Amino acid sequence: MAMTQTAQWFQRLPRNDLGRDYCVGDLHGMFPLLEHALAQLAFDPACDRLISVGDLIDRGPESAKVGDFLALPWVHAVRGNHEQMLLDSETDAALEADWVMGCGGEWWPMLPAARRERCRRAIAALPYALEIETRRGRVGVVHADVPHDLSWSQFLTCLARDEDVRDHALWSRTRIGRVRRGEQVPAVPGIDLLVCGHTPLSEPRQAANVHFIDTGAVYAMRFKQASLTLLELQPDWRVHSFPAAPAGMD
Repeated sequence: MAMTQTAQWFQRLPRNDLGRDYCVGDLHGMFPLLEHALAQLAFDPACDRLISVGDLIDRGPESAKVGDFLALPWVHAVRGNHEQMLLDSETDAALEADWVMGCGGEWWPMLPAARRERCRRAIAALPYALEIETRRGRVGVVHADVPHDLSWSQFLTCLARDEDVRDHALWSRTRIGRVRRGEQVPAVPGIDLLVCGHTPLSEPRQAANVHFIDTGAVYAMRFKQASLTLLELQPDWRVHSFPAAPAGMD
């Protein structure tokens, strides 16, 4: 189940014929909750795979674990806007201050330099998009969205040369905004299913062939319905949600 890399912007995973694949919504350092969810699903790291929609870090209690997490052979991820802020802060002191003080990055200065460098290297290797072969078809994963006027293949081509497209993949809330207003949105051509995070929702939402699975796991203190969502990609496309403060967890 090795990963085939076609470019630094995009990676493709072959079909997993040995086990199950799950996409997980924005974690934001909530690694204990993820461990609880995987235990409930009887996740087997010997044959199952976990694919993150990004925003593994910031706001939550254990963001510093991201380097160890990304080193696990069964973990795959795209970068989110919070990972991008970490990377960009290396050369932008004003952005670093804003990120650390206002966007959940207060854990970063407390890390020893060697651990910061390890985290930075692991995050810098993350692509903007993943494509996974499954028994039901091809599944794309990006953090936020694909532009409305691009097919999946056009989007992948543009990632390498168009900074606006990369920003859209990390930051856009255009499509989910329309969904929230009850508007119809078109499918993304050229992919069977697209999985996104980025915008916290009270429950997972589907619009055409796009699934939004960020259900605000890190906001348990603010929203009673906050949960962590995992979308099972095979053998079926099934949603599993876990309350952000399950019984027995501190």
